[in-house]
Amino acid sequence: MVTVGDTAPAFTLTATDKSQVSLADFAGQRVVLAFYPAAFTGVCTAEMCAFRDSMAKLNDVGATVLGVSVDAPFSNGAFAKENGLEFTLLSDVHRTMITDYGMTFENFVIEGYTVANRGVVIVESDGTVGYTWTCESLGQEPDYEAIIAHCAQ
Repeated sequence: MVTVGDTAPAFTLTATDKSQVSLADFAGQRVVLAFYPAAFTGVCTAEMCAFRDSMAKLNDVGATVLGVSVDAPFSNGAFAKENGLEFTLLSDVHRTMITDYGMTFENFVIEGYTVANRGVVIVESDGTVGYTWTCESLGQEPDYEAIIAHCAQ
């Protein structure tokens, strides 16, 4: 997994509108990368909705949230629409970003199926990693107040 102080690995992934989104698009900004295993599952829905509900606080401190899963853009789009998610969800269908960030979770539900582990990485405005969190079990959600507090520094 990436650690605090590392240079954040570059990525380019597909958003729900099929546009390409790169970390470089946010140069000079703080970016909260919220990794989640699977759209439409209970804890993932709760997690993404908690980020949705925290958006005003995160926007106030200049943070941009990007959700990242291995789901297809179509699935992520339906998931965003159903839950009123207005921040960008990215599809890492080739698993390059979750591998580069050390956020893989093996054998999710079925043998051989790799998804994003539940985790948060905050990329600082200078492109370094400033905060990391990874769940101890997939049923655990991040500490949203700690994320907001870090971004408010």
